[in-house]
Amino acid sequence: MEIAALDLEGVLIPEIWIGFAEKTGIDELRATTRDIPDYDVLMKQRLALLQQHKLGLPDIQEVIATMSPLDGAKDFVDWLKERFQLIILSDTFYEFSQPLMRQLDFPTLFCHRLIADDSGAIVDYKLRQVDPKRQCVKAFHQLNYRVIASGDSYNDTTMLAEADAGILFRAPDNVIAEFPQFPSVTSYEELKQAFCDASKRELSL
Repeated sequence: MEIAALDLEGVLIPEIWIGFAEKTGIDELRATTRDIPDYDVLMKQRLALLQQHKLGLPDIQEVIATMSPLDGAKDFVDWLKERFQLIILSDTFYEFSQPLMRQLDFPTLFCHRLIADDSGAIVDYKLRQVDPKRQCVKAFHQLNYRVIASGDSYNDTTMLAEADAGILFRAPDNVIAEFPQFPSVTSYEELKQAFCDASKRELSL
């Protein structure tokens, strides 16, 4: 009974805020959890920038509609789903995720909610709970599941630590240096092998 728990952005899909920053030319929106460990600080910075530039949820959704999963991500998801119970644990928002999740055949996603006013301006966000990725892994353990987790950013590290095995995937050098206890891989083939190595079962590539 093993669960594969994956981060979404940077692991299966491009970073949405970076894509939006490239579209709008607002470099400050390129900051992600790879750069700023405190998610609340990061989101307040993002919302302030959106307000400053008079941008809202429809503007972001328009960019998301043009995005696709990372090369090889769909095949990797299919491979995982044949061998594990797959759950995506993400700090993205349901209001962002649907176009990209559709392209991945809608694996289960636990994430957050945005609060927008009638004009489409994003006025706040609602976290599902504090430290949600770690809390999910703890809950899976209480259900007698073994968990193998993979992510790329600071906000994934508590999930990786709580899991029975944690794997960094395409993480930046700063995260790799600060968390040397987690093996680090850069390709989906390497990630498949890492999941096989971490599993208690005999798995084929």
